[in-house]
Amino acid sequence: MRFLSVVLLVFFSFSAYCNTLLVVGDSLSAGYRMPAEKSWPVLMESVLEQKGHYITVVNASISGDTTGNGLARLPKLLQQHKPDYVIIELGANDGLRGFPPSTIRKNLSQMITQVQEQGGKAMLVQIRVPPNYGKRYSDVFSNIYPQLSQKYDAPLLPFFLEEIILRQEWMMEDGLHPKPDAQPWIAEFMVSELMPHL
Repeated sequence: MRFLSVVLLVFFSFSAYCNTLLVVGDSLSAGYRMPAEKSWPVLMESVLEQKGHYITVVNASISGDTTGNGLARLPKLLQQHKPDYVIIELGANDGLRGFPPSTIRKNLSQMITQVQEQGGKAMLVQIRVPPNYGKRYSDVFSNIYPQLSQKYDAPLLPFFLEEIILRQEWMMEDGLHPKPDAQPWIAEFMVSELMPHL
């Protein structure tokens, strides 16, 4: 009986470490102009461990990526990492370039579907564009995310940039990207939002 207990303990501990979280994003997740190990997705792994979730975090984010780029890269990433969870943080570059909302919606829809068909749990990060793009475009763009979240039963995570953009000491000169100093806070924030979905 004691032997069986030890075997079960080892099995469940090993299983806990087998979970993989894949982050597919753009410069907001890639660690723009900083060492990759300082980016919030990488920092999340230790924060998750502190909270009892032993999950390997793979940051597959690339600065400048659009939803189309992410969609093109996703099949290989799913095959390579076989993630249990996938955070999709894409759309900012589509919006900044004025891409049609229908294209963004279609690309994100296909990404979510691919993740779910592989047995993973897809999660969307809400993205917003600056108000100078016009209220109509901004509203249609922002609404894509809750609509897809509801349609595919994919958790919607808040747009973390809204929480720090007013803190100038945490933002780079371009006003778009968080500095390295902001990354630990983002990691903590994202883990707190992830916890109910793990």
